[in-house]
Amino acid sequence: MKLEPLLLLPGMMCDSRMYASQISALEDLTECQVGNIGGANNMVDIAAQVLAQAPDKFALAGLSMGGIVAMEIIRQSPERVTRLALMNTNPCAEEDAVKVTRQPQIDAVRAGRLEPVLRDTMVPRYFATQEAHRQFDQLCVDMALSQGEDVFVRQSLALKNRHDQQETLALFDKPCLVLMGEADEICPLEKHECMVTLLSNVTFVKIHNAGHIPTLEQPAATNAALRQWMVQK
Repeated sequence: MKLEPLLLLPGMMCDSRMYASQISALEDLTECQVGNIGGANNMVDIAAQVLAQAPDKFALAGLSMGGIVAMEIIRQSPERVTRLALMNTNPCAEEDAVKVTRQPQIDAVRAGRLEPVLRDTMVPRYFATQEAHRQFDQLCVDMALSQGEDVFVRQSLALKNRHDQQETLALFDKPCLVLMGEADEICPLEKHECMVTLLSNVTFVKIHNAGHIPTLEQPAATNAALRQWMVQK
C-alpha cells in the first residue's frame, strides 16, 4: 500500500524535469504530483492555486521558490499537509540587496532577453561542479524557456514581495526535512540553520558536492533523504 501522495514544487522557472529522478525513485512509495507555481504574481495566490489542484491530504516538498510557496501553503492550510520537505530555500522576506536586482532582470526579460538573463545571471550559480554545469545548464535553460517571459515576471514579483515565514514554520509540528546542497550560494547554510531551529520535528541533511539544485546534481543522495522522510513517523 502506498503512502500519501507527494506534491513537489519546483524552483523558479523550472518544471517536472527538475524532479525526474525523485519521481522515478519514489514511485514504489507514493504517487508524485508536480505543482504549477507560475500562475500569479504573489505568493498568496500562487499557494491558493496549488492548493486548489492538490489532493485533500499530501506530503509537500519544495526547492528554492518551490520551498517558499510550500511555506505559504502551510500558512494557509497546515491541516492538509502531512509532512514537509524544504530544500535549498529561504524562510525570510527578500533582502533589499536582492530586491534591487529584480527590476533590471524584469526589464531585460520584457525586452526579449530571457535567455541571456538565464545564461549570464541565473544558471551559472546553480551547480557546485563544472561537470554538473556541463550536464545540466542546457536543461535549466530549456525548462525556463518553456515557462516563458510572463512566468518569469510573475515569479520575480512574487519573490520580491514575499512575506517572512519564520512564524509559520515555528507552528508546524509534523515530520520535516531541511535539505541543502553544501555549496549553495543562493540559499546559504545560515538560512537552513534558521529553519532547523524553528521546526520542532526536523531532520537536517547537507548534500556533498551539490549547489542549489541537488535533485539534479546529486539525485541518489537527495532521493535517499526524501525516502527516509516519507516513511518517518
